[in-house]
Amino acid sequence: MTAPGGVFTKNDYAYAELRRQILTGELAPGSVIPQAKLAAEIGVSTTPLREAIRRLSAEGLVTLEAHRDARVTTVSAAEAAHLYQVRETLDPLAASLAAQTRTASDIALISNAFDRLSPITGATDLDALMRHRDFHRAVYRASANPILVDILERLWDKADRYRIIGLAHRGDSPADLARVEAEHREIMEAVADGDAVRADAVMRTHIRASLGRRAIDALNERPA
Repeated sequence: MTAPGGVFTKNDYAYAELRRQILTGELAPGSVIPQAKLAAEIGVSTTPLREAIRRLSAEGLVTLEAHRDARVTTVSAAEAAHLYQVRETLDPLAASLAAQTRTASDIALISNAFDRLSPITGATDLDALMRHRDFHRAVYRASANPILVDILERLWDKADRYRIIGLAHRGDSPADLARVEAEHREIMEAVADGDAVRADAVMRTHIRASLGRRAIDALNERPA
């Protein structure tokens, strides 16, 4: 199997497919991952699938317990709130630092990622979700703080499910889509202009209206 930029292995394929099924809810939170059945369905042996499970465990999407089945990690309003609280602080910090330390190469990467953005139209639109991540990743990396980048990357892995929950709860209106595009443009421009205060403020506004924030309401409204 090949993919743009290199070889796409069976391990990669099993990881991508298992992650997709978890993010879209095909494998429900808390459910046991049927390893033999799933491996047969996606056309790989159980070895690549077990490797995918280990990778997703490290990302917080799968729970592994000694001598027990692998399960899809549960979701909760409390965890959604905790993720939001951390990102409300760290994302603006990353944007502020990026405005202070960005290079010409960083600006080009952020601009390219911005040009590739597209609206996230539904809970199964993982390509658009990934392009959204690529934009934020470019901003994070421009901060020149590898510890901060690592923390935010790991938070993003866990937060993706909550973004999809938020979108499923209430889809974006045309006004939402226009706002998100404008915020991304403002973040890009503030970083490129070296305006740390503006970059911090726009990113903070962006996080406060994010799908992750919407997920908190969605989960709080679910029946007990």
